Amino acid sequence: MAVKIRLQRFGKKKQPFYRIVVADAKEPRDGKYIESIGWYNPLPMPMQIEVKEDRVIHWLKKGAIPTDTVKSLLRRKGIWLKWSLMKQGKDEAFIQAEYEKWLNLQMNKEKKEAEKKERRRLRKKQKEKSSEQGEAPSQES
Repeated sequence: MAVKIRLQRFGKKKQPFYRIVVADAKEPRDGKYIESIGWYNPLPMPMQIEVKEDRVIHWLKKGAIPTDTVKSLLRRKGIWLKWSLMKQGKDEAFIQAEYEKWLNLQMNKEKKEAEKKERRRLRKKQKEKSSEQGEAPSQES
């Protein structure tokens, strides 16, 4: 039996919400599943991902294959990094140290992105003010 870790869609039309499930590869997308190991909500900014890390590792050890989308979600949470280090035979202390480095890099990345958004917002605001000032005298003439 080929087992996959994949998304199961819930929610209304145009408002998707997904469960991350372990299911037999032959079952349909929204069909029976073996175990629910998390959820993913793509709508809010930033998107919300909640995963039971220990269960994901358990199923990966048993040979479950994640779909591309689930693999990218696991990468975002850092679980895929831990799994790849486990497969290489690294000890727990080394894995934890690498995970901490990765977390710091992610936090710095998020900070930079937030600063960039703020700069863009301010630049846009200044541009709107300057265009309003430029239009006002031409309307009076």
